[in-house]
Amino acid sequence: MTRYVLRRIGYALLVIWGAYTITFLLLYSLPSDPVALMIAGSSGGEGDYAVDGEVRAALEERYGFDRPLVVQYATLLLRAVQGDFGQSIQYGSPVAEVIGEFVLPTLALASLALTVSIVLGFAIAIVANLSRRNAVRTALFLLPPLAASFPSFWVGLTLLQVFSFQLGWFPAVGTEGFASLVLPAIALAIPAAAAYAQVLGESLERTLEAPFVEIVRAKGARTARIHFVHTLRNAVIPTFTLIGLTVGGIFAGVVVTETVFSRNGLGRLLQTAVDAQDIPMVQALVVLTAVAFAVVNLVVDLLYPVIDPRIARRAS
Repeated sequence: MTRYVLRRIGYALLVIWGAYTITFLLLYSLPSDPVALMIAGSSGGEGDYAVDGEVRAALEERYGFDRPLVVQYATLLLRAVQGDFGQSIQYGSPVAEVIGEFVLPTLALASLALTVSIVLGFAIAIVANLSRRNAVRTALFLLPPLAASFPSFWVGLTLLQVFSFQLGWFPAVGTEGFASLVLPAIALAIPAAAAYAQVLGESLERTLEAPFVEIVRAKGARTARIHFVHTLRNAVIPTFTLIGLTVGGIFAGVVVTETVFSRNGLGRLLQTAVDAQDIPMVQALVVLTAVAFAVVNLVVDLLYPVIDPRIARRAS
């Protein structure tokens, strides 16, 4: 079992290192000049980029752009391991400080969206399998593929139109208070919930036809007990895997959702960092997303043996 845990931790570290390295190579292969963009940004986007050579050299030395690419990679990677992602080109402050100012709204939004998507997805799948009316079952089983086809920005704009502009129940923009979280969290949660409901619903349906369920049913167990005690535990593993995989998608969706709802957070910070080619900031945000993805998948991997003892026996 110890080898299983160590192997999963190794996979998580490999994912984080791979995300950092690929991001570094992609950013440093771009044809544009980050120093020129930095100078243009400091002048309000006006004027040309032909500045004094000493100023350019000083900026390149400050941010390490004058060193060979391999040296830059090794230096930045070593500093990143220690939690130091350098100075933001856009803000002129340490990257960690800037991220610290934006991280809480995004964590709150992503956490609420993930919670809502899990509750909604599980509820649809379980009610669809418990329902004895064919019309209800058919409608609930058709709902996930339909909802999965809705992009987050379209869901967000629809929610804004109905619940903010027409009914006035929730604020249309802003980051203050729980009410401002509700609509963007639902916009993020609906596509993920649809995927969870689809996978769990089909898994439950297959498990209900398994021979051991027939034996339990023959012993007189009630329908609710068969679902919640015997079949749900066997059917939930594919959904847990999907939850781990969709965490990265939720963080990616935050970029669009925070823009639609004019929220301050890491999504909008990433958008402006990409526009300004703020390499240290983009790298730190990608690594942060990779860490969240790796940690959630590690937790899911460690839960497998708890849910299914057969996995624990194979790991041992």
